Amino acid sequence: MLIATQSVTLMNQFDLDDLVVVERVDGASTFARPDRERIGEWLTEYSLGELWEKNLIWGRPGGSS
Repeated sequence: MLIATQSVTLMNQFDLDDLVVVERVDGASTFARPDRERIGEWLTEYSLGELWEKNLIWGRPGGSS
């Protein structure tokens, strides 16, 4: 099943391993899973939705690193 959302509430219902983030790079869509090592510590303090709002798991306009 594929669900596309920008809903913080819906995102909070899933585990990090359930997410695939889509970014636009050079006019093409790229698909990647969030890096658990990079954001693992953040997950002790924040929900997935909050991390998305903070642009730490990308998927927001201008979110690529």
